Parts: sequence; structure tokens; C-alpha cells
Amino acid sequence: MEVVKLDKKLVEQITSRDEDFAQWYTDIVRKAELADYSSVRGCMIIRPYGYAIWEGIKEYVDKRLKESGHHNVYMPVLIPEHLLQKEKEHVEGFAPEVAWVTEGGNEKLSEKLCVRPTSETLFCDHFAKIIHSYKDLPKLYNQWCSVVRWEKTTRPFLRTAEFLWQEGHTIHATKEEAEKETRYILNLYSKLCKDVLAMPVIQGKKTESEKFAGAVDTYTIESLMHDGKALQAGTSHYLGENFARAFGIQYSDKEGKQRYVHYTTWAVTTRLIGAIIMVHGDDDGMVMPPRIAPIQVIVVPIAQHKEGVLKKAYELKDRLSKVVRVRIDDDPDKTAGWKFSEYEMKGVPIRLEVGPRDIEKNQVVLARRDTGEKITVPMDNLEKNVTDLLDKIHNSMFERAKSFRDNNTRDALNMDEFKDIQENKSGFVRAMWCGDAKCEEKIREITGATSRCIPFDQERISGTCVCCGKKASKLVYWGRAY
Repeated sequence: MEVVKLDKKLVEQITSRDEDFAQWYTDIVRKAELADYSSVRGCMIIRPYGYAIWEGIKEYVDKRLKESGHHNVYMPVLIPEHLLQKEKEHVEGFAPEVAWVTEGGNEKLSEKLCVRPTSETLFCDHFAKIIHSYKDLPKLYNQWCSVVRWEKTTRPFLRTAEFLWQEGHTIHATKEEAEKETRYILNLYSKLCKDVLAMPVIQGKKTESEKFAGAVDTYTIESLMHDGKALQAGTSHYLGENFARAFGIQYSDKEGKQRYVHYTTWAVTTRLIGAIIMVHGDDDGMVMPPRIAPIQVIVVPIAQHKEGVLKKAYELKDRLSKVVRVRIDDDPDKTAGWKFSEYEMKGVPIRLEVGPRDIEKNQVVLARRDTGEKITVPMDNLEKNVTDLLDKIHNSMFERAKSFRDNNTRDALNMDEFKDIQENKSGFVRAMWCGDAKCEEKIREITGATSRCIPFDQERISGTCVCCGKKASKLVYWGRAY
């Protein structure tokens, strides 16, 4: 039987990032086999390679939550309408995105059931039944699940009708304990982005108009994508006593006095996979941060039909499997060039090439996905060379992303400067704000930029509001966002 060699490069099917960023993104999602469209509008099929990335995120977060005393639970996917109606501000915030179940089998339901867009009401209903004394506190719960929000415009990972996330729900005796929890979680998310995803973020607080429905305060981490748009990468909310009062969640303190609990909730989602693509990807496909990459090293035998090549390739693969996530591609029907292209598309951090000449010299070639650089290393010290290189790649990717963000963050002292940046450049705009929601709305109407966060690390770049010119003390990051 004739063997047809597959020489055409997969990368020829990717739209250039600078030509059409949205199409480039979609091409990578599909060609790198991260996800595909389903037969349900706005829903995606997460394929094994994409799901493996989510599993890596889950493993990192879940381990640290358990280490800090949090417990995983699971709540129903359906919420009775009367529960959703208990917290007015909350239900109004989610009403446009709610999907409803009105029939069960052949019968019309006596009460509509909401397909969970989030689970505060279910957790609160449960907490009200099990909390009695200060000895019952705190309760530190988390669940890994999917939620449904009936979005009008969707894009894989970034905004879909159904998506995966973790949602934490904790209750505490005091405001101080609850606020400490929200900041702890925000720092956990920041470490996830920096230490695992090689993605720099800005930490801060949302304005009143941008905070979570029903929250007292919303804290956020914001990242900058390659097209200059911001992405909210994770949020942590202090809900105060609002939900506790609505659901009657009270406890007896040490003096026997009845008090309401203080509530927090927080989440990261599969949109982080979209962030990885848009922060690190290039015109050849994904560029995977090594610590989250499902495959950290791909072994490609060169001239594998020659004696000893496959045996040596498998020997090296077995050695590396003890320290990294490694695979070998020994498909005889694909050329080496095809394999190079395929794993560039998937963003595998290191490609290990080994052929007859390498075996003679007791060496291998390591190719970096992030820079394309090739280095020759001896086989004898391969494990250390590979693990050291993975760390070097991670640090290099983080610094490159941070440099891009910093170079695309600009200060505006007045509206003319603000408009010029939005019209002729891209990225974050740092500008002072007086705190008036009318100014915030006017900035959005004029420039299309929304407030991303009030950073914890405050600077005073001027004394007046960029919009109205009145006295201002808050520095705000602004930008167009996903």
C-alpha cells in the first residue's frame, strides 16, 4: 500500500493574528483541538487537549483550597424560582441571562426552575439550615461545576452559554474574617496566573457599577490580551450581610446574641484557557506555558526507520516521563515537518529531536516553542537540562507578557488624551477618577472603555478627574474588554 506523506503545514490554515484577531483566535481553538462547536447554540465541546488544560488549573487551585481548609461540595443544577427571588439585587443582575425549565416530562411545572447561572441562593438556603452557633463557623465551601448564562454573543472559552468553573462560597462570623478570605482567594488567583499561566495581572477593586450583583465589594484580577483588550481573569466578592438577611442565616455568638453571618463568593472559569491563547499565542498556533501544558515535551524521532532510532527515542521518553509530561510521535505516515507543525500548533513547550547522528554524538536537539531557538544538549544530563529549560521558558513568557502589558499601559490626564489613546492605540489607560458614576458612564460613552479596576497599588498621576476636572483621589485602570 502506498503511504501518502502529509507535508502541508497546518499553520497555513491559521488566519494571521494582525489581520483578523477574532478569526485567528477561533482558528487556534479548532486547529489545536481545544474545543469544537456543539449542536446547542452558544455551547462548546471541550476536547481532550483543552480539558487537560482545565484539569491542570483545577489541580493547582483545588490543592491550595484544601490546604487552607476549604471543602468541596456539590449543589443541584436547578434552582426554584422562589429562592432566586429572595435577594432582589442579585436576581435583577442575572435576570437577562437566566434559562428556565418550565416542564418536567409531560407535565407543566407548578414552579419554574432556573438552570443555575451561579449558586448563591442554593448555598444560602443550605447554610440557613445548618448554621446555629458560632461553633459552626466558618464554613469554607467550594464546588466544581458548570453554569448556564444565556449569552447573546458567544465565543469559545471567553463567553459561552454553558461554561466550567469553580465557585467558592464561605460564611464567617465577622466582616474582618470575610474580607480576609476574599483577599486570600484573590492572591491565590494571582499566583495561579503568574506561577502557572505565565500571565501578569492587575489586582484591584471594582467600581460600584461594575461589581457583582448583590455584593458589597468585588475584587478582580485583570489581564491584557494581545489585541489590547482587557480580560477579567478572576473575581472575589465580599457580600456582607445582604444574603444572610435575605435568607435568615444567623448564629448565636458567645454571649448568646443572634447575629448575621458575613458571606463571600469567588470564581475562576474556563475563560482562562482563552486568556492563555490571547496572551501567548502567535501565527503558528498556541504557545503553552510549560507548567500548564498537557504535553511539556514531544519526542520526534528523525529518520526513525533507521536501526536504533526508535529504541533510543523511547528510552529517552521513558527517562523524561519521571520528571515531565512527555509523549512520543512515532507515526510513520507523517513527515518530521508535519509533526513539527502539529506540535507548534498545540504549543508544546519543548520538541526533542533525536536521529542517527545525534545518537552517534550522544546528544539531542531541544527546540523551544516560545522563541524557536534550538539547542544541543548531551543525553547524559537530559532530565536536568529539560526541567531547567522549562523553567526558563516560563520565566521568559511571563516577562514577555509583562513587558507587552507595561508598554501598552498609558496615562491620560484629560479626555483628549484618553480619546486619542483609545482611537489610535490600545491597551490599558490609567486615569484619575472623582468617584462619580456619571463620569464613569460618560467615559464609556465617549471612548468605549469601561473601568477595569481601582488598583490596590495607588499612584497619584494628577489631582483631577480625567472626565469632569474635579478633585480626584482614585487611580483607575480603564480599557475595552471581553
